[in-house]
Amino acid sequence: MVDSHSRFIRYELLSADLESARAFYVNVLGWGARDASTPGLAYSLFTAGDAAVAGLMSLPEDAKRAGATSHWIGYVGVDDLDAVARRVRELGGSVGIPSRDVPGVSRFAIVADPQMARLGVIEGPKPVQGRSAELGAPGRVGWHELFAADWEKAFAFYNGLFGWKKADSHVGLMGTYQWFSAGAEMIGGMFTKPPTLPFPFWLYYFNVGDIERAAQRVAAGGGEVLYGPIEAPGGSWIIHCLDPQGAIFGLLERRSRRAIGYFVPPAPSNARRRR
Repeated sequence: MVDSHSRFIRYELLSADLESARAFYVNVLGWGARDASTPGLAYSLFTAGDAAVAGLMSLPEDAKRAGATSHWIGYVGVDDLDAVARRVRELGGSVGIPSRDVPGVSRFAIVADPQMARLGVIEGPKPVQGRSAELGAPGRVGWHELFAADWEKAFAFYNGLFGWKKADSHVGLMGTYQWFSAGAEMIGGMFTKPPTLPFPFWLYYFNVGDIERAAQRVAAGGGEVLYGPIEAPGGSWIIHCLDPQGAIFGLLERRSRRAIGYFVPPAPSNARRRR
């Protein structure tokens, strides 16, 4: 079993329309969906085979009033949530949602780096979703990508918070794309976003078997393909998409075992509001 410390171990979609979102992702990614609601909280688990790979819940009303739109968020596993929250602040980040308990499962918080890219941190004995050891498995998240305001400053933050290390890098028209690893495992990349994108954010790529057919399912389901399919450095094929509620996500056909590179999508009109 791979240590979950400092690796992405959980993903959630906060959506403005649960039923539509559930049907869309089941069709696009071939997921199953099962109800995991608790009193006062409607919640579904997306599954690949018998394994839970992501959660689905409603976008909170207070978030809607603040201008938030539907979005994906990833959670990084930590050993001591309170210590990590303190470290976030010490490194210049912020804690948007302080630690909350999920009885019998975990404790979590939502944090932001100094450039305001948001992600979750989670502590608990029972992470119910797939770990990054399964980066190549069908239907799982296969890559994590940070569109940063300044990738070098962003990397310093995440290195200080999670101990992520620099791996290889690629220099192209958009500058440096820096791959990073957790322990010995390369799990993602980061680069400085172009000014056409209004704010920094994390993007999560889901593995598919055929990128062109997946793109067709996105469009047929009421989503939008922002760009692609294109071949990324390393041999993989990728697209960026919006679901029908406006959440951005990536799809990845991993024709190579090497890491992927970057491409820059046009800024979607509804991404101008901060998630």
